Amino acid sequence: MTTELRSDLRTEDGLTLRYWSWSRDPDPALPPVVLLHGFAAHSRLNWEGPGVVEALLAAGRRVYALDARGHGASEKPHDEARYGEELMAADVRRLADHLDVPAYHLAGYSMGAIVALLTAAADPRVTRLVTGGVGAGVVEVGGLDTRAMPPELVSAALIADDLDEVPEQARGFRALADATGSDRYALAAQIRAAYRGPVPLDRITVPTLVLAGDADPLAVRPEVLSGAIRGARPVVLPGDHLTVVREPGFAAAITEFLAAG
Repeated sequence: MTTELRSDLRTEDGLTLRYWSWSRDPDPALPPVVLLHGFAAHSRLNWEGPGVVEALLAAGRRVYALDARGHGASEKPHDEARYGEELMAADVRRLADHLDVPAYHLAGYSMGAIVALLTAAADPRVTRLVTGGVGAGVVEVGGLDTRAMPPELVSAALIADDLDEVPEQARGFRALADATGSDRYALAAQIRAAYRGPVPLDRITVPTLVLAGDADPLAVRPEVLSGAIRGARPVVLPGDHLTVVREPGFAAAITEFLAAG
């Protein structure tokens, strides 16, 4: 029988975030897995819906998933000073403190992948890492690939009153935000505050899996990212940025990789 819980986490700057936990006869010898969703999504959409949570539970893992600030069931301020992947990485470390875990495995998708990379570079408790939905852009421009996702266009798409004013290049993000019932002004604040500096990939020394869809414009040339992380390996699956997470091989690749240590 699966136990599912939802709990609150208070951040250092006073926000209340929601996190989810699942367990089903977890193996006490294995560290828990923490999952970080992508931009305009939330934990259950990104991880439970595509079957990743179920696959991890079947493998004897305890699973936690954090709704990032501005997303899902977490608090959603409209001030961009409350956003950015560095603050989100601090939230993940605070969650690990709150859970009192000596070690954990970490998987992030898209925005969550940038958060996961920053977390793994700073937190020695991360002992295995998975990134999804990112590729060469992390190395070449820092953070999410702004060449494929110009932040100013995404922000304009999110706050536009008239859908005819939404730039074609950013309509997918507006559609996702509307489909998930997101607070579009909170998402616009996050995209304006998105991380743009160099990611300290040289500080990541744990085994790392880089997952990417073969038709994902935000995750082109994943081998460039894996080549910048010592011992990392890329896996390319069929799909684009939104569909690859539902490819059966996606959950299987994560589960198998995390089972190795």
